[in-house]
Amino acid sequence: MDLKSSVSNLPMVGPLYAKRLDRLGISTVEDLLLHVPSRYLDYRLFSTIRKAQPGETITIKARIDSAKNIYTKNGKKIQLAEISDGSGTINAIWFNQPYLIRNIYKGELYSFSGKIDWFDRKKSFISPDYENIEKGSFTLHTGRLVPIYPETSRLSSKWLRSRIFYTYENLKENIDEFLPDNTLRNLSMINYPNSIKSVHYPIEETEAIKGKERLAFNELLFYQLKSLYRKTDWNKHKAVYPLKIEKNIINGFVDSLPFKLTNSQLRSIEEILQDMRKEIPMNRLLEGDVGSGKTVVAALASFVSFVNGYQTVVMAPTQILAEQHFNTLNQIFDNYKVRVSLVTSAGVKTDLGKTDIFIGTHALIHKKVSFDKVSLVVIDEQHRFGVEQRAHLAKKTEKGKKAPHILTMTATPIPRTIALTVYGDLDLSTLDELPAGRKPITTWLVPPTKREAAYNWISDQIKTQKIQVFIICPLIEESQIETMRQVKAATVEFEELKYVFPKLKLGLLHGRQNSKIKNEVLDSYKSGEIDILVSTPVVEVGIDVPNANIMVIEAAERFGLAQLHQLRGRIGRGDKKSYCLLFTESKSEKVLSRLEALRKTLSGFELAELDLKLRGPGEYFGTKQHGFPELKIASWNDTELIKSSRKVAQQAIKNPQKFSKLFEKIRSQDIIPN
Repeated sequence: MDLKSSVSNLPMVGPLYAKRLDRLGISTVEDLLLHVPSRYLDYRLFSTIRKAQPGETITIKARIDSAKNIYTKNGKKIQLAEISDGSGTINAIWFNQPYLIRNIYKGELYSFSGKIDWFDRKKSFISPDYENIEKGSFTLHTGRLVPIYPETSRLSSKWLRSRIFYTYENLKENIDEFLPDNTLRNLSMINYPNSIKSVHYPIEETEAIKGKERLAFNELLFYQLKSLYRKTDWNKHKAVYPLKIEKNIINGFVDSLPFKLTNSQLRSIEEILQDMRKEIPMNRLLEGDVGSGKTVVAALASFVSFVNGYQTVVMAPTQILAEQHFNTLNQIFDNYKVRVSLVTSAGVKTDLGKTDIFIGTHALIHKKVSFDKVSLVVIDEQHRFGVEQRAHLAKKTEKGKKAPHILTMTATPIPRTIALTVYGDLDLSTLDELPAGRKPITTWLVPPTKREAAYNWISDQIKTQKIQVFIICPLIEESQIETMRQVKAATVEFEELKYVFPKLKLGLLHGRQNSKIKNEVLDSYKSGEIDILVSTPVVEVGIDVPNANIMVIEAAERFGLAQLHQLRGRIGRGDKKSYCLLFTESKSEKVLSRLEALRKTLSGFELAELDLKLRGPGEYFGTKQHGFPELKIASWNDTELIKSSRKVAQQAIKNPQKFSKLFEKIRSQDIIPN
């Protein structure tokens, strides 16, 4: 047996426990050793029964004098053991564990760890952990910093401790260091074998911290290497079609736009054009705040493909966003003979046979759409597509080792340190300013006592300013697909608001409606027939209604900061003042300070940095929703560790001989191919 062996090979594991371990992401023996404790119970204070005081958490070595089950009047069972250590006698009490009496033996020596408290007016040991030390003083579950592990159904920390101990004792000689000595010295880190020992068997807290730091570094390093390897592999491709960049044609296109581009748009366009000139195909992420003008940047890249006689494919996560792009690009290319086609599950707009730009949802992958001469692929909100979907699209557009240029876009601002890690295989362009003329959005927190006044103000604004309103119903549970509970919440809210605004026209939008109804509702809203659109968070991406100037977000505390910022970005696109009202009944200081940050800050990048400091990216980004890999040991808010792991990964790529053991390690774990 070695570190790569299946955990099912371990004694007392077998297929049943292997299945339970799999729920924790543990499939190999090394995975088990890397199952890091979430906390520790401090059982290091040894005492005697005579000295023990209520409130203390201590360890006592004592013999069992007697043990019995006691039945209470209401039918519950109490387990009572009388124990003594030479200095005195004390009762150890457990609750509803009748089997326990069969597992402890009168006269034998045990180590007990737990809290001393009063029970039945007597000083007692309440629910102590215990283990038999009749044949030796070594303890695993008591008398030390005892690790508590992430658990799953029918898999306790006690069981995990025993299996990890067996594994470590039998395989510790197989745990080898794989980083050069001087790298470890520069990082001030302990070696790999010691880090495993330190997290499972620390003597001091500092030892556990150092051990976890090293294992977290390994996890980030492997992720960085995988990312950089993907980049190296991509750079072996050749661009499928050579593109000429005619500066005068590009400048003419920019001058024809009805608005002035921002400096960050011009900078990003220049970076994209530089990529499109090269023989290696572009693989770039365009990261922009809500409303920062990503679409026009993508349009210009598409225009370069068009003037060279080639096609562009634009893939969007939702039909609403695909249709938005279809309409926007048709407007942008109004003076040019660019033929744009929309392909969604609902059908196809325009003749596919004569298309310069294909726009669509995942239907682009599944429908029998043939791409003849695609030189550019644009993937919008790329975190919403699965790896398989992106790979499938790439396969449809690649020709052998020749690939189209790929531009991916996201409206979720990500701190640069994290972006370089999560999207380390992509080059990064950032849009960090809004187009001129955009009026800042005023954000208010609205407590329950102000709800009626807010409704009256909204009604007055609609009548006097002739504007429209979004009312967003809360996210009940995080899911890529809207749940029926969300739909029901929106429907109930819609019916209630009819009574609040009896003289206004209300519309309802949610993800479970069919495309025809959705489009009818959106068209009515865009044309001004609907005053108030009640919606689930389906509007987070892609709805652009310049006359929508007020957004109400119900139960705002249920949304992540990123999503609140995305929703708020749906308004403020016209020439009138815009307002975002965050309705909340929460009194939690933590929640209110988070919403207050949104009230004060309009920049998504500032919000991302702020939330990273407060909580890490999980809450801000919604890790699963936004495609962030789940880290088992490390944390995305440990920016220093992320930076140092990236630096070592870059050194390893440049000097593989020096880091030969590292490459052996990651190849053996299939992190990169052999």
